[in-house]
Amino acid sequence: MKTFENIRNIRYDRGFTLIEVMIVVAIIGILAAVALPSYQRYITRSKLPEAFSLLSGMGLSAQQYYQDNRTYSLGGNDADSTCPTTAPSSKNFTFACSSVTAATIIMTATGKSADLTGITFTLNEKGERKTTTVPSGWGGAGKACWVRSQTGDCE
Repeated sequence: MKTFENIRNIRYDRGFTLIEVMIVVAIIGILAAVALPSYQRYITRSKLPEAFSLLSGMGLSAQQYYQDNRTYSLGGNDADSTCPTTAPSSKNFTFACSSVTAATIIMTATGKSADLTGITFTLNEKGERKTTTVPSGWGGAGKACWVRSQTGDCE
């Protein structure tokens, strides 16, 4: 039979010690330090197809305009920056035209969200894609393709 004296001497092991909790917190911190930059790169990469898609659509519209009018320019042969089609709107990119003449056009997508600042993609009348600028830490500036990741891989 248990007496009051015996019950008082029984040690109850419940919960975690402070050392165990600190080890778990340290492990979570290390995992977060490794995972967060990867996640941020993933989010940035997921925004790029928007530029590719809208810039390609803009190129198709410009080609259609050229087929209908035999010119890209709205005002004759003088080079200007007026797009023959409506530039799409986007949360992450600004779209524009430059070097618009009767026979040439350069369409541009420029990153405007914080993680895309410094990236610019172009498409010309021949369908040639180019990445003209990239943010620091990226590869692929000046490539004759649309860079789809920080490593400089092409679309």
